[in-house]
Amino acid sequence: MLTGKHLIDGEWVAGGGVFQTVAPATGEVLQAQVCDADAATVALAAEAAERAFPAFSATTPAERAAFLRAIAEEIEARGEQLTEVAGKETALPAMRLNGERGRTTGQLKLFADWIEDGSCFDARIDRAMPDRQPLPRPDIRLVLKAIGPVGVFGASNFPLAFSTAGGDTASALAAGCPVVVKGHPAHAGTAEIVAEAIRAAIEKTGMPKGTFGLVQGASIESGSALVKHPLIKAVGFTGSLRGGRALFDLAVSRPEPIPFYGELGSINPTFLMPAALAARADEIGKGWAQSLTMGVGQFCTNPGLVIALDGPDLATFTASACDALGGVPAQTMLTAGIAKAYRSAIEARQASGVVEVKVSGTQGAGCDVAPVVFETTAAVWLENPDLHDEVFGPAAVIVKCANADEVARVAAALEGQLTATFIMEDADLEAVHPLLPVVERKVGRMIRNAYPTGVEVCHAMMHGGPYPASTDVRSTSVGTKAIERFLRPVAYQGFLQEMLPAALKDDAATPVLDNGTRR
Repeated sequence: MLTGKHLIDGEWVAGGGVFQTVAPATGEVLQAQVCDADAATVALAAEAAERAFPAFSATTPAERAAFLRAIAEEIEARGEQLTEVAGKETALPAMRLNGERGRTTGQLKLFADWIEDGSCFDARIDRAMPDRQPLPRPDIRLVLKAIGPVGVFGASNFPLAFSTAGGDTASALAAGCPVVVKGHPAHAGTAEIVAEAIRAAIEKTGMPKGTFGLVQGASIESGSALVKHPLIKAVGFTGSLRGGRALFDLAVSRPEPIPFYGELGSINPTFLMPAALAARADEIGKGWAQSLTMGVGQFCTNPGLVIALDGPDLATFTASACDALGGVPAQTMLTAGIAKAYRSAIEARQASGVVEVKVSGTQGAGCDVAPVVFETTAAVWLENPDLHDEVFGPAAVIVKCANADEVARVAAALEGQLTATFIMEDADLEAVHPLLPVVERKVGRMIRNAYPTGVEVCHAMMHGGPYPASTDVRSTSVGTKAIERFLRPVAYQGFLQEMLPAALKDDAATPVLDNGTRR
């Protein structure tokens, strides 16, 4: 039975107001009474996290790894219930949810392996050189330490992999930081089930009760209270540009500003190069259409902008893509609010008079929407910044360029993106080379001959990019490098061996390299 309550210091408690959860596919009320956290409730969760911080951050990487693996086990044990509840709350199919659950537990296990390896804590040792001239050098040692309690916002489009036990939570816990999650109001039941799995893992591994907390919330107050609370030392967020920017501004305007790691928006440009279009325009059109409509276009890596030289080959691509998209029926979006925003953005572009509608399926009722593709020239796109904005859903703009110079001008005008894709043949190398130094300054991940939807959880993944794709161009929210967001460097000068963290002691298991680093 779902309680609709918050998890604070290991207990399910009420607090604040109430809200309802609604099934997007049917309009059915799923939970009539879910607690909506107020500032006082958020404060209780933050205080519990702070009480847990000294003990939890002092655990060894092996102990935290066991905790992460226990969370994965507890989530898998609730697999059928999660698929049933999340399916109703999000209208996502069971196959997608089962795959997302596997990704969620897989990244927990990957992070467990990585922190046991130890290299992510970047231990560095510069031994004393008392005889150095003209001045001696003291013994200085450095290691990355947990930053403090972390606030995490659940994402609407990934109820598991980017929410309660998703990448932000997993990376913060791996770093040694207690976490307070503000659950997404669209899938409060899913959040509660996952939170219960984490609570069970805390009990199983003997971690402090306040190591994890969940506050449910549909109000602006619940989210802003979490960002503003003085005991929260960093925030992870995946969501809209508007909402994320508002929270970012709160984070940096606090009396003690804190890091805000927000993934906000991206149109993920796809460059179709001439030789590739000449060789396989029809195939590319079908593949791109499939990527555009994956998950009803509700992926942050959705390929919402196509850039190519105008001509018969681009016309073939467009016809192929539109033919494929024309056969896609209206599909259910995650929430009524997301569907309404999608329709409003589509209507605004249609009313602008600066784009041509190439395909527009019949928009359904309620949360059901169909794909829409617009086409325009490079000159018009460059003169209308509104066309550069993300439309969250299965919508895209094809930009026709008269020559290579226009392609370069469009590339230079791009805002920050998560990804950029080059569909190309070897014969396109000469045309691609001058674009690479321009585009790589705009994006976090460069892709060749694949579509951007789908983000591998691995060591080398970069899921972030220049603003507005994210609020910190140096960080990723996917992959093991994400752990670094919630660590800070601390140096120890002249310390006795018994005073040092374990990773910096001379008898640590990992050797010190000639350059002073420990791997």
